[in-house]
This record gives sequence, structure tokens and C-alpha cells, in this order.
Amino acid sequence: MEGIIANFKMSRHVQKGNHMVVKVKGIAKREKAAELVGKAVVWKSPAGKEIKGKVASAHGNKGAVRVIFETGMPGQSLGNKVEIK
Repeated sequence: MEGIIANFKMSRHVQKGNHMVVKVKGIAKREKAAELVGKAVVWKSPAGKEIKGKVASAHGNKGAVRVIFETGMPGQSLGNKVEIK
């Protein structure tokens, strides 16, 4: 399954470096997104490095999910594809 990194998880004053909001292709409802909780996520950098993460929860009502990665994500990852296994 494929998704696109939308943004960092943010509050008013703080941006979480390893928490990302991911829009999943083919999912448009919160209930469907909630079924992905616990699945593994992999982002591949242009240099070939892989950063792994895990789906933590649904985000909003339109099928996005919140993913927690092992390390902080670079800004260049925004808009890139991730693989959900």
C-alpha cells in the first residue's frame, strides 16, 4: 500500500521531528484508516537510506494516519511516497 507524507505533526509552538501525517491512497474514511494501526511504514531517501516507522493512529476524518518514525525526518521527505506494509 502506498501513501504520501503530508506534514509533520504540529502543535501551536512545537513541531515533532519524527511524527508525520501520511495520506493513504484509496482510503477516504477515518474507519478505514484506523484499520492500518500497527502496520510498518518505510521511507526511502534519495541516497537509498531507509527510515522505518509504525502507524500510530488515524488523523482527522478523511483517511490520513499518524506515523511515528525511528528518527527525525528530513524536510525533503514532505510530499514523497512511503510504503505501508
